Amino acid sequence: MPRLMDLQQYCAQKLVPADGAIAEIRQGSRVFIGSGCGEPQHLIHALVKNRDMQEILIYQMLSFTLADYVDDPDFLERFALKLFFISAPMRKAAFEGKIDYVPAYLSEIPEFFDSRQIGLDVALIQVSPPDRFGYCSLGISVDVTKSGARNADLVIAQINPRMPRTWGDSFIHVDEIDWMVEHEEQLVQAVPEIPDEVVAKRIGFYVSELIEDGATLQIGFGRLPYVILGCLDCKKDLGIHTQMITDAFIPLFENGVITNAKKNFLPEKAVATLCMGSDRLYDYLDNNPRFYIRSSDFVNDPSVAAQNDNFISISSALEVDLTGQVCADSVGHLFYSGIGDQANFIRGASMSKGGFSIIALPSTAKNGEVSRIVPNLSEGAGVATLRGDVNYVVTEYGIAQLRGKSIYQRVMELAQIAHPGFRQWLVEEAKKYHYIFLDQMAPPEEDLLFLERYKSWVTLKNGRRISVRPLLPADEFAYRNFFYSLREETIFYRFFRKVRTLPRSAAQKTWASVDYRKNMSLIGMVQKKGHKEIMAIGTYMEIDENRAEVAFMVQEEYQGMGMGSYLLERLEAIARENGYTGFTAMVMPENKAMIHVFKKRYHDAGMRFQDGDIVVSMDFPEKPSESATSSTMPLPGTESGAWCRNPGG
Repeated sequence: MPRLMDLQQYCAQKLVPADGAIAEIRQGSRVFIGSGCGEPQHLIHALVKNRDMQEILIYQMLSFTLADYVDDPDFLERFALKLFFISAPMRKAAFEGKIDYVPAYLSEIPEFFDSRQIGLDVALIQVSPPDRFGYCSLGISVDVTKSGARNADLVIAQINPRMPRTWGDSFIHVDEIDWMVEHEEQLVQAVPEIPDEVVAKRIGFYVSELIEDGATLQIGFGRLPYVILGCLDCKKDLGIHTQMITDAFIPLFENGVITNAKKNFLPEKAVATLCMGSDRLYDYLDNNPRFYIRSSDFVNDPSVAAQNDNFISISSALEVDLTGQVCADSVGHLFYSGIGDQANFIRGASMSKGGFSIIALPSTAKNGEVSRIVPNLSEGAGVATLRGDVNYVVTEYGIAQLRGKSIYQRVMELAQIAHPGFRQWLVEEAKKYHYIFLDQMAPPEEDLLFLERYKSWVTLKNGRRISVRPLLPADEFAYRNFFYSLREETIFYRFFRKVRTLPRSAAQKTWASVDYRKNMSLIGMVQKKGHKEIMAIGTYMEIDENRAEVAFMVQEEYQGMGMGSYLLERLEAIARENGYTGFTAMVMPENKAMIHVFKKRYHDAGMRFQDGDIVVSMDFPEKPSESATSSTMPLPGTESGAWCRNPGG
């Protein structure tokens, strides 16, 4: 235990009971109260119970204790609440118009106080006991509390020995405090309940696919972020630069997932502004040099966050429309939470070297009755994030990448990750708004989670790493770009005739015919300056109940590198799952490279001429090779544990 200051000896005149400190507040005062789980409950109760408190205007970021009073008419006559964020206990009061919501970026609130745009007469805060030098810690609530205390004319502090001392810029000296109330009580606890863990874990599974080892994360508070963090337990050397620390972070620290070792900005430190959780979290934070707690005007500033290379912002949302606009703070006209600093962290991620942002949300609400992917935002809904700032959107049905894509492409990407029951509706609504062509086909109304087993990686002979996955409806533009990148000879070998154009209708038919069982197409994707391009495609199509016809196209610069052989191997594994016992292929005699690929894998392949071409018949061996099944993996809901994909899978 650190040595503590003897307050009776140093400033006994400042030590008063709560009633005595509250009595110093004048009627009509503007009172700031510390945030979230760090709020001084004992002082709040004393404030409300003092009948002399009249016409008091309260400013608070996250409010919990006052939720006990907002249904009391007497309280509402004496106090007016202005909240910068609506906590879950305050949501009902917000819907009923009993509080006043101030939409503001949390990073800007300290400047409101500093500039006196929002003037403060009193600050009620909670701090740890002072060390021998007289410094108290704001502990788990630095955020906007430090600025609130700095700018108030009268500072009343509840000194609670249960408040942890946190490292960073969290300190206030006893000389800056006017009145001190010593009172020990349990800090506010806030651990979210997880009502639909299966959906949340599926979302976490997809989010984990996007996060590479060594990335620095920002992630919000709530049910979904809590589960997403649990799905990252096989990552390595993650860093943290975020608004809030919760209990969900602790296992990642304890298991060495979060080390902050690869951070280039404030390395070795988990940077945050406040903490919300249980006593376990507060004990873990106490005097822990791993954490660096500072105010929101620093942590949430996009230019500061962007100094972290590979910075990934993970945010939640209530709705996302088909153009990419995000609503996060209201359900229609009803204010639900707050804009927080979602936009700031997203912009910080876009400015970060190697950074990007993720919007994660369940595909539906109200027990599946309402789609969260919508044609347009609900009437009255606020736009928390502009369509131009959104990069990835993730639901339990997959990942949509919007950045740099047209409205047409965005519609298809988002419809593809919407709940299957709403996909046709979304496409039809998009046609009404002229977002897409009138003949556009909707994505299949099927849960395609099983396709995750078919994703894999391969390293070619030239050292390039290629990701392989099934062709999806949203790949229409990429597929056409791939086609037009090929030489005439490559196309001729595939189609046995000169094909110079691939109309949009033909591209649609390509993916529309893929049912992922009788007809399967796998694409190889190569990384090109921040995005991926198709460099190969392999397809099988059912001939009869036992056999399927197989075909390939590979970009010329990747031919002879093993890509065709790998696609053949993967297609065989999938065909086996669907009951097929062999492949057939039509090959032109001069296409010796393709014949070599087939003969290399199927030594006993039969070959015969038909109308000048070669028909290759290939029976699958009785036992598949180990590599043919090595990339299959467990999926969310099929077994316990986390579902992280090893990029070298």
